[in-house]
Amino acid sequence: MTGTEATIDELARLSVEHCRRSRLEPGCLAHSASRDVENPLRIIFTERWVDMAAVRTHFAVKASGDFVRTVISLAEQPPTLELFEAAATAA
Repeated sequence: MTGTEATIDELARLSVEHCRRSRLEPGCLAHSASRDVENPLRIIFTERWVDMAAVRTHFAVKASGDFVRTVISLAEQPPTLELFEAAATAA
């Protein structure tokens, strides 16, 4: 998501709070937010979940919905979401 000069600090604070809360959810393997080094007003989330059921459960958590609604109101444009399924392979 991309913020503005006026909102990026609040977006970053909310993002850290959301990641910390999400990491405590069942099925969460990793949940982080990073600043884009080419665009410091952009925050990128990287998440890993045990399965899609855990992702759907995460999306249903009230705090997750509240987070999304709040960041939409602060972002320069609505955040985008891309989901990918991957499997580990032996080398």
